[in-house]
Amino acid sequence: MDIEALRHFRFDEIRQSYSKKDTILYALGLGYGSDPLNPDELRFTYEQDLHAVPSMVNILAHPGFWVQRPELKLNWRKLLHAEQRFDILRPLPPEGELSATYRVTGVVDRGAAKGAWLYQRKDLSDAAGRPVAQVSSTYLLRGDGGCGMFGTAEPELPPLPQRRADHVLRQPTLPQQALLYRLSGDMNPLHASPEVARQAGFDRPILHGLCTMGIACRALISVLCPGAPERLRHLSLRFSHRVYPGETIQTEVFDLGAGEIRFRSRVVERDVIVLDRGRAELAPATAPAPDEMAASPG
Repeated sequence: MDIEALRHFRFDEIRQSYSKKDTILYALGLGYGSDPLNPDELRFTYEQDLHAVPSMVNILAHPGFWVQRPELKLNWRKLLHAEQRFDILRPLPPEGELSATYRVTGVVDRGAAKGAWLYQRKDLSDAAGRPVAQVSSTYLLRGDGGCGMFGTAEPELPPLPQRRADHVLRQPTLPQQALLYRLSGDMNPLHASPEVARQAGFDRPILHGLCTMGIACRALISVLCPGAPERLRHLSLRFSHRVYPGETIQTEVFDLGAGEIRFRSRVVERDVIVLDRGRAELAPATAPAPDEMAASPG
């Protein structure tokens, strides 16, 4: 990694128009539609009265696989997505036009043997310039430790309550889940090419972390606010282990009251926690109209 090249790297502003078809494709990539007679599934997969899954803010106006830029000299094959957060500032419509500004907010060096943390921020706005979402990503650069540091780190995610979960939901994934999900924008070959996966230390392609996050988002909406995805205002979590397409994801939800939710997800077949320290915030069922929402993260 060239730390100075990364410090001064600037993203171009990205504008994206997306359609109902894009919104439906994203939902299908999360497994929506597995029960085509369920009205709560159709809400995200049928164009009439279509709703966008809130976690779609993660992939809209995607900057592409920018870590492959040669001037940055990043060992991108050893990059892992470590944490993700988003705050919904205005409900995402099922179609429209958005603009995104990106920046690398910091790099924290853990030493040559341990790699480095890289922090990236995205601000999404609609065509009228109104903030829609703020999205933060944390990456572990396993092959780039000892190269220096700058900026600031994201705050640490707190551990979960030590008690039985209030809700548990199991969701199977498809063997082709990663191939379907990547059509929404994340074309990292780690999720499609067996050769690239082996080079990265995996025996086969793994599921996108953001797909697993979207599946957890789907679970939270299903058990906590069915029919009202706009109530979800915040989601954050740590990616703690890989998921292989075809495995079953079990999401365990802790309802702390007053809209405060904690959660984790595990792969049933291997009994391995794959999403940890999850946190969500829900607006009250009588939430204010979109234009009255605060334009700052919760």
